[in-house]
Amino acid sequence: MSSVLYFGLLLIQLATAARVMTRPNRAPASRIAWLAIIFSIPGLGVIGYLLLGETSIGKTRVERKAKLNAELRQIADVPDYEGSASGIEMPARFRSIFNLGQSISGMPAVGGNAAELLADSETAIDAMIKDIDNAKEHVHLVFYIWLTDESGTKMVDALVRAAQRGVTVRAMADDLGSRDLIKSELWKVMERAGVNLAVALKIGNPLLRMFDGRLDLRNHRKVLVIDNEVTYCGSQNCADAAFSPKPKFAPWVDAVMRFTGPVVLQNQMVFVSDWMTYTDDDILDVVRLEIPHTNEGFPAQVIATGPTVRFGAMSDMFAALMHAATDELIITTPYYAPNEAMQSALRSAANRGVKTTIVFPARNDNFSVAATCHSYYQELLTSGVRIMEYPLGLLHTKSLTIDGQVTLIGSANMDQRSFDLNYENNIVFYDPEATSQLRDRQLEYIADSNEVLLSNVESWPWRRRLWNNVMAVISPVL
Repeated sequence: MSSVLYFGLLLIQLATAARVMTRPNRAPASRIAWLAIIFSIPGLGVIGYLLLGETSIGKTRVERKAKLNAELRQIADVPDYEGSASGIEMPARFRSIFNLGQSISGMPAVGGNAAELLADSETAIDAMIKDIDNAKEHVHLVFYIWLTDESGTKMVDALVRAAQRGVTVRAMADDLGSRDLIKSELWKVMERAGVNLAVALKIGNPLLRMFDGRLDLRNHRKVLVIDNEVTYCGSQNCADAAFSPKPKFAPWVDAVMRFTGPVVLQNQMVFVSDWMTYTDDDILDVVRLEIPHTNEGFPAQVIATGPTVRFGAMSDMFAALMHAATDELIITTPYYAPNEAMQSALRSAANRGVKTTIVFPARNDNFSVAATCHSYYQELLTSGVRIMEYPLGLLHTKSLTIDGQVTLIGSANMDQRSFDLNYENNIVFYDPEATSQLRDRQLEYIADSNEVLLSNVESWPWRRRLWNNVMAVISPVL
């Protein structure tokens, strides 16, 4: 009997391995990591792959999202305002970035935008609430993490006030990141007040869920759109900087920008796509509305990615930005678990003489990603990349500036999860003045940080090196 069980298990492992090798859109490193897990942990490795191995949100949702995105691309390709991509002047090396962005989201670079960098987390929440209190037509909001703390409660109160005065309010939260709010009385308060609510990527029964999409896919976006006039983009969730789920890493240090102009409509399209994927509420008309605009302002573009968008899209965008830099490249990210193309692009920037600096949190709330990140330190340092570690809280800002002229800001980390598993939204723009706002913030982080030297890394004990490299090997499956 034991031999029958053994051969039965072996056949299951081989069938799963064949599935791993024949699935499209999977990096070789990910295939190798999954094969190692499947054969080194009999039974459990197969179950792990069935639960976490394939990037699908379920057949029905995939089909619905594909149809929606096709309609939205059609709308986005015919902007009803001047200043579309063809009329924007910028250096050719930057134009290629926006061409890449359009190939991802289907949305062209659009001119006539303005942006303001908010001072801190509390200021950002207060600015959002002020705009919600001034809303006349609609408020659309989605957060990955929405807590029941002071900031989360203030946001609930603002949405309730808006709904009670007749504004159409639609709010969506991720089922994992916002699980406490969704189960709380505050969620019911919004529902009773007339706020339209939706939950993204419901988990449900984990064992049943594996037959209808991968369990740990998440909507990591942070989007707020008001009356097609104002939108926000950045790294901040709807939560206090103290971040009660992980207080020992606090404060969470974020950056958020408030945008006006035609790029607002592009963030609206991202929200509409998410909302109509999980509800039967058809709100396509909201992106067909004429919006106020001016030809004065900078070009900007929303980059929205996820497991139902082109494979490796966000990774391609990061790499393209790095390759476009000629003088200076500054990056801040809390989570760095790159693929080969990303690591190569970063090293290449420094090797060709670009002043390249990357800032990480000194203490990371994710031990596996921290170890993976550290495994790349020596290679980065020997290439000339300057590594800084920020000690005054968890630096959660996801930002990139190149040559003091182009900025990328948003929700995406520089790790496999953001590249292939999460739904993310970023905004890229070309403007020296607006870029200087974010660059100055990056320089503040750097001034408060401690530099990591090659000698520091070379002095690490072998046990730490082993741990870092083991985590890096399995990072493609995390």
